[in-house]
Amino acid sequence: MKKWLTFLIVAMLALVLAACTATKDAGKEPEKEKDDSKKEEPVAAEKILYLNNGEEPTSFDPSVGFNAVSWSALNNLMEGLTRLSEDHLAVEATAEKIDVSEDGLTYTFTIRENAKWSNGDPVVAGDFVFAWRHMLDPETASPASFLAYFIEGAEAYNNGEGTVEDVAVEAPDAKTFVVKLTTPNEAFLNIITNPSFFPINEKVATADPKWFTEASSFVGNGPFKLASWEHDVNFVFEKNENYWDADVVKLDKVEWAMVNDPTTEYQMYQSGELDQSGVPPELAEQLKDSDELRIDDQAGLYFFRFNTSMEPFTNKKIRKAFGLAVNQEEIVEYVTKNGEKPAHGFVTYGFIGPDGKEFRDSVGKLVEFNKDEAKKLLEEGMKEEGYTDLPKVELTYSTSPSHQNIAVALQATFKDVLGVDVGLQNVESAVFASEQKEFKYQMSRSSFLHDYADPVNALESFITDSSMNRTTWSNAEYDKLITDIKNETDENKRWELLKQADQLLMEEMPVFPVYYYNQTTLEKPGVTGILRHPVGYVDLKYTDKN
Repeated sequence: MKKWLTFLIVAMLALVLAACTATKDAGKEPEKEKDDSKKEEPVAAEKILYLNNGEEPTSFDPSVGFNAVSWSALNNLMEGLTRLSEDHLAVEATAEKIDVSEDGLTYTFTIRENAKWSNGDPVVAGDFVFAWRHMLDPETASPASFLAYFIEGAEAYNNGEGTVEDVAVEAPDAKTFVVKLTTPNEAFLNIITNPSFFPINEKVATADPKWFTEASSFVGNGPFKLASWEHDVNFVFEKNENYWDADVVKLDKVEWAMVNDPTTEYQMYQSGELDQSGVPPELAEQLKDSDELRIDDQAGLYFFRFNTSMEPFTNKKIRKAFGLAVNQEEIVEYVTKNGEKPAHGFVTYGFIGPDGKEFRDSVGKLVEFNKDEAKKLLEEGMKEEGYTDLPKVELTYSTSPSHQNIAVALQATFKDVLGVDVGLQNVESAVFASEQKEFKYQMSRSSFLHDYADPVNALESFITDSSMNRTTWSNAEYDKLITDIKNETDENKRWELLKQADQLLMEEMPVFPVYYYNQTTLEKPGVTGILRHPVGYVDLKYTDKN
C-alpha cells in the first residue's frame, strides 16, 4: 500500500509539474528582432504515455525475462536483428541486410553502421555472439534456450554435451554476424524477433554482470532507454536519441505502473492516470460497446498443469477426469467475460495449414466438458490405484484477482462434477514461477504465448526435460513426434505430425486447456500506433499521443 501511495503521489506531482512547465520568458512580451521578422517557436508539450505493466518484470536480462511482464518492456528497450512490422512480418531492424545461402542453412546479417547502444557505444556483431552464447550457457538457465536449438551446436552446448565454440554463431568482422542452422527453417527470421535473441553490450556486461538490474546500469539499443526503475512500483522510459531510427519515435516518455488489480487499473484509466487498461470482468458487459474498446488477436492460451509425479495425477484417467470436468464455455461466459474463445486443444487458433484450413478446426475438439465421462474416469482411475479415498488435491495459482476467480470457479466445478474437495493456494508471482519450475505444485495455473508463428512452438514445450514442461510428464512417442516435425521438410506431412502431437498431448493430459487469449483493452482516443501482434510483443516505436 505504501508503495502504491508513493507511486500515486509521484505520478500526480509529475502531472502538476508538466502542467506548470513554461519557458523562462512566459508572460512577457517577446523582444523584437532588429528586422522584426523572426518569432520564437512555441515549446511543444512532452508526449508521455501512461501504461500499466501489472507487476515487476521478471528480468531485463533478455535471456532470462521470458514472459509477458518482461517482454513488453524489453521489446521497446532493445532490438534484435529483425522486428515485426505493422503487417506482423519479420523485417530488417538492427540488421540492414540479410543474406541466406542457397541451401537455407547459413544466414549472414549486416549490422547497421548507425546502430548504437543507449550509452553511445556502437552495436557490433560480437554483441550478438555474446548474447546468444549467454542464452545457451547452462549457467544462465535461460527458459528460452530451446528456441535456439535449430542453430548448429546449440542444443549440445546448452545440455552440457558440447562447448561454446561449437555453437555456430560468429562475427567475422564488427558489422557481420553469421549463423548456421542444422536444418532449413522458414520461421527463423520470425523466431529471432523474440527478445531472447536481442544483443547484449559485451563491454558493459563483462564489466558489470548485473547490468540489467537497475536503470543506472541498464544499456539497450531500442527506441527507448530506461530512465528510472523503482522496483515493484514503476519504471520510466525516455526516447533513445542514439537509436538508429530515432526520427520515427514520437513519444518522449513512457511511464509504467505496476498494478495487478484490474479494478484499480480501470479506475486509474478513468481518472486519466493511465492511457490504457484491461477490462474488469464485472464491467465487460457494460463496456462491450465502448468506442475506446479495442480487441486484437493473440496466439496463446490459459491452462493448468498437473504434476504427473504427484498422486493422484500419476494416473492418466484421473488427470483426464479433472480435465473433462471443466466447462470452458461457462468460464469464458461467466468468469473471464472478455470475449475469449474456449480452448479444446493446446494449439490455439490462427495457424493455417497447407490445405488452407485452420489447424484448430482440422483437429477438432480434443477436450470437452463431459460430466458422465469425467465421473467414470475418476472411478476407474481410483480403482487402478487402489484408492478408497482420493489423496488430497491442491490447486495453486499466482496472486491475482483474475487468477483467483478462475481458481474458485474450478474448485466449485470439481466439487460439483467429481465430488472432490480441492484446496486453493495463492503464491506471489516470482515465488510461484520459481516453485512451479521446481515441480512443487500438484496442479497449477499457467499460460503460454507463442514465441513464433507455428503450432510446434506450443507443442515442443512438453518434450522430456524441456524447461517449459513443468509437469514431469515424459513420453517417448511424443518426443519423437516433435523431432520428426522439426526435421520434416514436406509441409503436408509436417502438418499431419503436428495434428498427431496435439492429439497425443490431450490424450495423455499432463495439462488441460481453459481458454485462448485475445487482447482486450481500453485505449484513450488520443493514443495511436500501439502495435499488438497475434504472435509477438507490444511495440511502441510508432506510437503517438495527442
